[in-house]
Parts: sequence; structure tokens; C-alpha cells
Amino acid sequence: MKMFSTVIRALVDGTQNKQPLAGFNICDQFIPDSRRDTDVARSINAAFLILLSGPDHELYGAGKAYLDALKADEKWGNVAAFMENGATLIKGEIQTQCHQDKEFQSAIQKAGDFFSRHDAIWEEASLKKIWEVFFPEGADCLSDQEEKILSLRASRHVHITEPNPSPINNPLRQMLFLSNLLVTIPKNPESLERLPHGAHLIEKLEQIMVEKQRYWFDHPIQMGVPNENNEAIYGLRELDNAIFFEKERRVAQKADKLTCLLSVSVTHEGLHGIVKDYLNEVYADTEPFEHLNIYLFSENDTDRILTEILLPAMEKYMGFSKGENLRGVFGVDGEYGRHYSFLKAMTAFWQVLVDPAVKGSFKLDMDQVFDQKALVKETGSSALEHFTTSLWGAKGEDVEGNPVDLGLMAGSLVNWEDASRGIFTPDVPIPDPIPQGEALAFFSPLPMGISTRAEMMTRYDGAPLDGIHHCLQRLHVTGGTTAALVDSIRHYRPFTPTFIGRAEDQAYLMGSLFSNPHINLRYLHKPGLIMRHDKSVFAGEAIEGAKLGKYLGDLVRILLFSCYVRALPWPSGEIKKIMDPFTGCFASKIPFTIVYLRLSFCLAEMFAHDHEPQNAEGLQLLKQGVERLGRVIGELNRTPNPLMERYRQEKEGWDLFYDLLDHLEDALAKGDAFALNLRKRAHKLIKDCRV
Repeated sequence: MKMFSTVIRALVDGTQNKQPLAGFNICDQFIPDSRRDTDVARSINAAFLILLSGPDHELYGAGKAYLDALKADEKWGNVAAFMENGATLIKGEIQTQCHQDKEFQSAIQKAGDFFSRHDAIWEEASLKKIWEVFFPEGADCLSDQEEKILSLRASRHVHITEPNPSPINNPLRQMLFLSNLLVTIPKNPESLERLPHGAHLIEKLEQIMVEKQRYWFDHPIQMGVPNENNEAIYGLRELDNAIFFEKERRVAQKADKLTCLLSVSVTHEGLHGIVKDYLNEVYADTEPFEHLNIYLFSENDTDRILTEILLPAMEKYMGFSKGENLRGVFGVDGEYGRHYSFLKAMTAFWQVLVDPAVKGSFKLDMDQVFDQKALVKETGSSALEHFTTSLWGAKGEDVEGNPVDLGLMAGSLVNWEDASRGIFTPDVPIPDPIPQGEALAFFSPLPMGISTRAEMMTRYDGAPLDGIHHCLQRLHVTGGTTAALVDSIRHYRPFTPTFIGRAEDQAYLMGSLFSNPHINLRYLHKPGLIMRHDKSVFAGEAIEGAKLGKYLGDLVRILLFSCYVRALPWPSGEIKKIMDPFTGCFASKIPFTIVYLRLSFCLAEMFAHDHEPQNAEGLQLLKQGVERLGRVIGELNRTPNPLMERYRQEKEGWDLFYDLLDHLEDALAKGDAFALNLRKRAHKLIKDCRV
């Protein structure tokens, strides 16, 4: 702990006549005599970092006394307790990790020795020592970045042993397009009377506005937003235009329509009952989507599917009813993982009970569009033509000779503002220079930039990757631009746990990485399957409004990924080996330490300049952080790992779902009257969900 405290002092302490590496002096932010709210928040955060600086720090006694006194304060008690508890958690975590991991112990010893002997100077050598303790995935990306890109790309190579003998040849008829609509309350309570919605919606909203928010999303649709800024319209309009382009190109028949399944998730409990009414009003007020068949599924609709179809089928064909097992995983309200798994699972439901011709699906976000002219110009194929490759669903071997099934497929993104430079422009830059502050504890943009170039920007343009006998598998994927063959989903049964609130796309594969002793599911990289990311064009206000929630979600992601990796029934080291550097960097050896340091450094940066708007934002972040992070940390700081049991329960729920579909499919093939009646019910229910 003395070595750890030495590192922390090098980062934040200015009492030793040295410039702190983090760019702020925490002693200047400790103002224990001020009672202004923002000053109290600043001092609580400063006292936390003073505690981490160790008993030798001249303000250690004052900082501890300050937090101890505030713990009895009605207004600040929970905040002070959260931060002081963080210092205790960090001490325990560091000591435990040093005891269990000699490599980590060596890294912290070397960093402590380094800063004991050297002045704290902002240079790569200092950053590398710090990151080898806190962020080893980033330390490995600091130098020889081109070599790192090539090495990572080589590790993702797959040798094709068997192309898909029956690839998709008519995407418009054989595929479902999937997306999620995330809806929240209006931004301003005072604007309710002016919203262009029916009186019953306004009346309900007045009650909902005082509810406590349950879920946070990156940029949810704020009810009342103008149509031109409404993601629910924007993405579908662009998709409708893209299908018109396919018909003009004669890739699709004029009379055919693309089927789109949209999950509808909400941030507040009370929105359940009105969200479909709201969306139906929105769509009634816009031009029809001539080339799309659109179906909306809210939590109320998923409950009907369970009650009217799945549970009766379970009693009939499996001899029991485990409604709670299915209800726990099958639905759309909650964290991102819940609706992501639902959408994928609905493609299997659709194949069995609605349209057996469906073979695959493609998940996109509503702020992503196909720039068809650019696609054809730069790749030679339109959007739908990219789905007809025999590599999707092919069998192969990875670089270690392990058999893989490429039943999943992933594309890439280009930012709207970069699209004029070409669709193969990486949507994430390699940052240079590395900033000070919070980045010293964790800085995912660096491995993300490396991974983007190594995986997403790869083209099949000759040896060794010819796109015929050799291709690339993907571990780094995005929430949109991912595809899945229905048969692969039904066979391997991947899912994202309902507790995963960010990077649900990457977590989808984690639970299936090594689940099969013979062959395992993987993502195929499809060069040129690139969508333009337009979120900055129309959703700026929603993005700004969700900024703090998104940031805290990023911290929660570290906590959950770190514990989830340890909860899975195969070695966490093997998972990290394949997921690093980007996806794996969120699975930390010391997650409590990293999350507390990130939050504290971020707050210290906000408070450093005593700028009132930033002070107010820092106060808001601290309060929200205590509420959201405290709940998650309290749950995860238990033995045994609580996610082990949750993973087991959710896997059991999804196994029930897919077993049930197999029974239904067999019964339908035999002409069973009960199954045929269930199919009729399913068709009626689906019809009720159509826009």
C-alpha cells in the first residue's frame, strides 16, 4: 500500500513542490471550512484522494476527520460514506491482488520505486509505469502501434475449411432487420402543455415526470422532440430510402418489403402504458415507409407473447411451466442487454411461428444509415449484396487451430463528418497526445483506436486475407452493424445477460466463447459492410442530456465486465487473452480501484478551475455516481461472485426458450392441432404490433 500511495501522490499531490501528473493539485481543492454545496462536494472528493495518498500525507488526518464528521450529516452522509468506503475497498483490492498476482505486485512495486527516485514528469516512461498498474492493456499500446495493429490482426485470422453451402441469396425476404427505440420523458416539465400529443398522453406524462428514473441510455428519444430530430423517424426513413435504392438496382423485387422488428424500451416505469401510443402518434404524423413492414414490441407485447404462446406451449410439450425463468430473460425493458438478446431471439421465434424462410438478421441503430452510393462506389456492392457472402456461416480454424463457426457477422461505422473522406475512414482516431487527468487511471480510446484499425478497417485484398480461403474474426463489434444466422443462434444459444448496460454487443459473444468442446461461435468480419453514423446530425440535444448517465454507464461497464469474466465457466485468463486490448480492457483486475479513481479524477478536473457551471455539473455527477455506483458496488462486493448465479439462471432461461422452439417446430411439422392454434395466435399478436 505504501507503493500504491506513492503512485497516487505522484498523480495528485502538490505538497512536495512537484507538479502533479494528473494536472490538478488535490490539496488546493480541499476547503473544509466552506459550506457551499459545490465546495463540500469538491472537498469530499479531495479528502478521498488524500486518504489514498497514505498516512504520510500532511493532510491525511484532516481529510479523514472531514469525511468522518460528514458521515453523520443528513445531507452529505451517504456521499461521504460512499467515498470513504471506496478508500477501504481499494486498499483491500490492491492487497488481495498483490497476494494473488505476482505480476501485478511487481508492477506496483516498480511504479512506486520509479516515483520514489524520479521527479514526476509528464513523459511516456511515467505514463507506462502508471498504466502497467492501472491500465496494462493501454501500456501495451503506447509504442510500436503499427506493429501492434498488424499483430492483433494476425491473431484474428481464420482459415476457412467449409464455406456456407446455403448462404443467403435474397436478403429482403430471408432477413429481418432489428433495432431498438429508447424512449424517455420530455426534457422540460414546463413544456408539457405545448407537446403535439393527445390529452391522455399529456395527463399521463404529468404523473410520470415525478417518477424516479430506472434506466439510462446513451441518447434516448425525448418525448416531444420535433420529427426532424426524432431517431424513431430518422433511421427508418433512411432505411426506407436504402431499400428503394436496392429495388432501383434490381437487387430486390419491387413488391417486396423489408421486415423490421423494433424493441421499445423506456427509462421510467410509467411509460410502459403510453409508449406505443406515443410512437403510433409519431408515425401517423409522418409520411409512410413504403418499403418497410414495421413491428413494435414493448414490454406489454413481450408479456403477451409469454402468456399467450410460450407458457402454454411449455406446459403442453415440456410438461411443466417455468414462467419466471423465461420472464426473467425475455423482454425489452431494462438494461441494454435485455432488449439486445430479445431482438436476436425473436428471429428464431419468427422462423418457427411466422415465416420459416427467415435465415438471418441484421441489427442496426436508428442513428446509422447506409450511404448506398458510397457503398457501391467504394466496395462494388450495395448494402443487401454484402449479406450474400458464403463466409457468413462458414466453418474454419483460428490461428491456434481451434474450430470456429462464423455464424455471426460484423460490419463497421464511419462518422458522418468523416464520410466525405471515404467510408473506410476509422470512426475512432488513435489519440495523440494522451491527456492528463482521468486518462491516467483508464483510457479506452487508445486500445479502441488500435482495435478499430486492426479489425474493423481490414480489407480482403490479397494474401494473407483473400476473403475466400482466409478471413478475419471480430471480437470488437458495435451495437449496430451486427448480423446473425438464425440457425447459429438456435444451435449455440448466445445471449447478453440482462444486467449488462453497455457494450451489450460484445457481451453477446462472451458467454459463448468456449461453451462448445468441438466448435465455437464467432463473428465474421465483413469488409465494406459500413454504415454512416449520423448521431451528431440530429440527436445533439439528446446526447448532451444523457452525457452524465452515459459516463456513469461506462463506469458500471467496468464493474460488470470485470465480474462477469470471472463468473463464466472457463478461465478468465483465456477470455482476456482473446478479448484484449479493447473489449478486454473493461475487464480489470482491480475494478473497484479503477472506477473510484476514474470518478474522482473526473470530478477533480471539473472542480479544478472553480467555474460555476462545471462545479454544478461535478456536484450532479457526484450525487448520481453515489446512487448508481453504490448500488452496483454493494451488490458485486460479495462472495461468491453473485454474477455466477445470475449467469446460470439466465442461461437456463434461454435454454428453455430454444428447447421450447424446437418442440414447437417438431409439433408444427407433424400438423399438431395445438401447435397450429398457437401459430394462429402468434400471427394475430404480431399483426397487433404492426405500425
